[in-house]
Amino acid sequence: MSNIIENTIQFVKEKLEGAEAGHDWFHIERVWKLSRKIAQTEDCNLQVVELSALLHDIADPKFHNGDETLALKISREFLENQNVEDEIIQQVLFVIQNISFKNRNEVPQNLPIELKVVQDADRIDAIGAIGVARTFNFGGFKNNLMYHPDIQPKLNMSKEEYKKSDGTTINHFYEKLLLLKDLMNTNEGKKIAEERHRFMLTFLDHFMKEWNVE
Repeated sequence: MSNIIENTIQFVKEKLEGAEAGHDWFHIERVWKLSRKIAQTEDCNLQVVELSALLHDIADPKFHNGDETLALKISREFLENQNVEDEIIQQVLFVIQNISFKNRNEVPQNLPIELKVVQDADRIDAIGAIGVARTFNFGGFKNNLMYHPDIQPKLNMSKEEYKKSDGTTINHFYEKLLLLKDLMNTNEGKKIAEERHRFMLTFLDHFMKEWNVE
């Protein structure tokens, strides 16, 4: 198993070289480490968890014209070349297909624990200090406004509205990031998310005070 993990790490590093900084190898590495940390507290298949964490953003649709099938194709081809058994491949592909925040209303019931672990890890990396940094980096990447007092957050967006959204970076906290704490699946995920959530609230409080020159 260790050889497959090492090969996957090398594959992902090469594939994501030059990627946007919030969705690069270092994001993958953090999610992988968080997944292993959370997996220690759950009864799950660690190989599925690790491979899913490493491959979950191998072809993020928002950087590939919205194509949600490309990551599945790339991952399947890679894992087959590594002679990973088909049952493991199917489980990994299921995680990749259903991990996304925007797809949360489309996923089946009774999700496997492996998906819950990796999903928590991915969402945890979207909040806290790292989450703040990633959000502003991606906002800059898209040339979005940081904040505009007259542009209100759009809550309860559909999947298509979310994909097309070009609101302000601050609004993204209210449209997604502040919601993640209550979407955690595991006890360990909830515990880690709680602290990071508090940090974001503190950040937003300071941001608004400084914006309004209080």
